[in-house]
Formats: sequence, C-alpha cells, structure tokens
Amino acid sequence: MTATSHSAVDCAEFILAALDWLEARDDLTDPTAIDDAFELLASERRRLFLEVMTTYEDDLTLPDVAEEVAVRETDTTVAELPADRVAETYISLYHDHLPRLVDAGLIEYDQERDLVHPTAIRTP
Repeated sequence: MTATSHSAVDCAEFILAALDWLEARDDLTDPTAIDDAFELLASERRRLFLEVMTTYEDDLTLPDVAEEVAVRETDTTVAELPADRVAETYISLYHDHLPRLVDAGLIEYDQERDLVHPTAIRTP
C-alpha cells in the first residue's frame, strides 16, 4: 500500500465537491461548457489572474496584473521580483491567458489603455 500525498487528497476532495456541485445544478446541461470551464481553470497562471481580479474588483493595468501574478507565483515581494520575470509574465498573459479569459466573458481588455476590467468576476 502506498501513502497518499496531502495534495492528492485535496485534489480528490475538490473533484468530488465539484461533481456534487455540478450534479445539483439544473442549468448546466451543455457538457462542452463544463469542459471549457475546467480547461480554462487548468492553468495556474489563469487562476492567479482571476484571483488578482477578484481581489481588487476594479480595473487594473495589465502590467499591474502581471506583477501581482508574478508575486503570487514566486511567493515573494515586488521589491525582490526580477524585472524579467514580470516581463515574461506580462507577455504570457497578453498572448495566451488574456485572450482566453476575454473570450470566456470573464474580463474585458482595453488594448489602447492596457487596462483589464473584471466583467463577470464577483467576490465570494
């Protein structure tokens, strides 16, 4: 018998809770919407992006979002964060994660002002 890691137990508990929640929902009849949602949430960087938007509940510049995501990814302070890490995070958000979140209707993006607006994000 092998030992189960703490994260595996957390993962199993989360999956079971998610399945219970899905089963209780009458309005989720399109299985592709569920798959799309889980695919969107599969990326830790996208989850952190949404977490940042939920934390601030206001428009943020994409550079500010990138900085905050990088801080959370590295569990460090802004002062300790290398500029190239923020730049890499910004590029990743801009080219990959931002378009997906915009397409999903979770945020809006004003490219001219480089401003992100949380459209469908509510605090718990």
